[in-house]
Amino acid sequence: MRTIRWGIIGCGNVTEVKSGPGFQKARNSALVAVMRRNGKLAEDYARRHGVPRWYDAADALIADPEVDAVYIATPPSSHKEYVLACARAGKPVYVEKPMALDIGECEEMIAACRSAGVPLFVAYYRRAMPRFLKVKELIDGGAIGEVRFVTVLLQQKPVPEDIDPTNLPWRVLPEISGGGRFVDMGSHTLDFLDYVLGPIRSAHGHAVNLGGFYPAEDTVTATFEFASDVLGAGAWNFTSYGNRDATEVVGTRGRVVFSSFDAEPITLETAQGSQALAIENPAHVQQPLIQTIVDELNGIGACPSTGTTGARTTWVIDQMLKTYRD
Repeated sequence: MRTIRWGIIGCGNVTEVKSGPGFQKARNSALVAVMRRNGKLAEDYARRHGVPRWYDAADALIADPEVDAVYIATPPSSHKEYVLACARAGKPVYVEKPMALDIGECEEMIAACRSAGVPLFVAYYRRAMPRFLKVKELIDGGAIGEVRFVTVLLQQKPVPEDIDPTNLPWRVLPEISGGGRFVDMGSHTLDFLDYVLGPIRSAHGHAVNLGGFYPAEDTVTATFEFASDVLGAGAWNFTSYGNRDATEVVGTRGRVVFSSFDAEPITLETAQGSQALAIENPAHVQQPLIQTIVDELNGIGACPSTGTTGARTTWVIDQMLKTYRD
């Protein structure tokens, strides 16, 4: 079994705990190089995490003959550029979510990787986390009967960094992120629902900015229909009182409720009563998905989060934000 040697483009905050150590701890995997435009920060990351090499240019990391595969952990506005560069170099690529700014960019990325014969994976890591796999197991196993409808609610108070007009984070700047917190966070839930219930074939949304803190939407409501005819509705707000995070899947014999971001127990409610299922998250939340990528590159199994599945989620978001963007 060969060791997959990884390089990271963009060794920022998400790579400190969520993803970076996962490349070092997954079986048959090693992190051998990192890149950041600020060379001093790249060097510091490499020193702290025990990574042998660092770069301040993406092309140099991609060209490194000892880098087998590349993880792109930059904001979405640069995803297409770096994925296309990896495809030209013939190197498998794992790109952060959301996959790109819009479905058009996603399609270009998929086509480039397909033409080059290299796999493309997307960091929708809930598809491999134990607590979310438990939700899928309950639904697939018929614990709630036949699924009838889904509701999603994500409500959050404004975070301090979002209300400083002199230093807004890239996540609320549409030209860099593709939208606001809805795009950044809501995409996780929508992608997981795609994994559990299948593709969403139609979606419609209303989006507004009520807080006025930044250019992107801060409130979204949407309805959506799965290819299975199951219907769903969601509401996301990031400038309201209090925090709530609950996705409810209702079936003919019960319901399951889970949070996308909080560590609340999963609730299973049936005629037999209510159960609270507490499942801890791994220390490095991306490690289980990284393991599926490493295994696939070694000819074992298949990663559940690909360019094709990631693009579906971007398409759904595009539909929900269509009127706001227009």
